[in-house]
Amino acid sequence: MSHRPDISVTVSDLTLRFPVYGVDAKSLKKYLAKITVGGQLRSNLTGSTIVTALNKVNFALGPGDRLGLIGHNGSGKTSLLRALSGAYEPDEGTIDVHGRISALLDLSLGIDPSATGLDNIRLRGRIAGLSARQIESRMEEIVAFSGLGAYIAMPLKTYSAGMQARLAFAVATSVEADVLLMDEWVAVGDGDFRALAEQRLNELVERAGILVLASHDLALIERYCNKVIRIESGRASAVTPIGELGGLLAAA
Repeated sequence: MSHRPDISVTVSDLTLRFPVYGVDAKSLKKYLAKITVGGQLRSNLTGSTIVTALNKVNFALGPGDRLGLIGHNGSGKTSLLRALSGAYEPDEGTIDVHGRISALLDLSLGIDPSATGLDNIRLRGRIAGLSARQIESRMEEIVAFSGLGAYIAMPLKTYSAGMQARLAFAVATSVEADVLLMDEWVAVGDGDFRALAEQRLNELVERAGILVLASHDLALIERYCNKVIRIESGRASAVTPIGELGGLLAAA
């Protein structure tokens, strides 16, 4: 499938730092060392501990690139995805994205349990950057895909966890993306709906110009990605062709 030739993602010397208050730096360092993950630590004059979540990360992506992010829990993969989505501002360095971003990072974001399914579609759609007109034009399709029937007019607090996940998934995957960001592969529902969700994700990935997928599932990374970066303690490897994944893992 052809993609817009002007789509790109360029990350230059990206550094993210987060203050952690009320935690002893030595204790935190011991804990991070024990689980073998986490960024660098230092203390400042305010008494807080500074965690460097990402340290001078660099890479560039163009049309057709599918980048896999691998690394232990806490290594910085999710922080990188959130920075790419615009949720985190760089402390140092720059992020330059050309193209519409869709981030499948947290399906529960923007969900209001007291509001109806219809109102939650509108709320989640606005968070995703859709206009009111765009949301209404897609409403029928979203409702039909969710398979919630008459429940769509009832408050979410009357839904089961599975029903809430189906609604959130239906809305999140209704947004077309030039740059698609995913934190793990989203699997929701059961039986027939899970099969429909898998097909919908495949179609969304196919239409996206650029994919950035973080996952612990190496088989999934090899299936969908043509490039990979390994992130450990906030530091990223060079962008590596997926065919050299074995060597990247061996070098760690």
